[in-house]
Amino acid sequence: MYLTPAQIEPGRLLEPPAKDRSESQQKEMAEVKRLIKTRTAERFEQAKWDAEHEDATPFASVIGPAFDLQKLPATTRLLESVLHDQSVAASTAKDYFARKFPVTAENPSSYREWTCDAGDRKPESRPLRSYPSGHATLGYSVGVVLAALIPEKAQAILSRAADYAYSREICGDHYHSDVAASRVLGTAVGVMLLENAALKPQIDAARAELRMAHLTAR
Repeated sequence: MYLTPAQIEPGRLLEPPAKDRSESQQKEMAEVKRLIKTRTAERFEQAKWDAEHEDATPFASVIGPAFDLQKLPATTRLLESVLHDQSVAASTAKDYFARKFPVTAENPSSYREWTCDAGDRKPESRPLRSYPSGHATLGYSVGVVLAALIPEKAQAILSRAADYAYSREICGDHYHSDVAASRVLGTAVGVMLLENAALKPQIDAARAELRMAHLTAR
């Protein structure tokens, strides 16, 4: 763990989500229902693919085929450190805010329409961990780090991070505010890790490796 508990304190980084049955929560729920009803089959399939890939591989589509982590050990090591710290940050925030997932708050007749979860379970069995989204926090934190390492592709990388995060809304798994909070948290985590002195050797090694792979000239 490179970041300290104080650095990822949820109450310092994120505003609280809307309370259950509040007007704001009901407006968000209406948007969840709208997206479930209007999403295309193609976008839903992408959302399900994104849900199954909780790592850096979704970024290969915008970085290029040379971004093969099996051939980039230094970059892989750095991203593993990022994945670990962002996961702790997201989990800490989820426990702190204890928000119901949309499917749990609504308790619809069809669970599978409200999730990209491969399982099939009762809505009430899902823990109170909707805010922020873990997938979206991952996307933004890894995206910020990769954008810094490969600045030539920064805009495409950050756009993919946003699209990956939006998949959580397309799934019906999260409210928009869950994903918006993840953007704040994931970006903060990514920036803090890039500025972390203890992580600098890994960052330098990854940057040098990516130059050797012709993925960046910086």
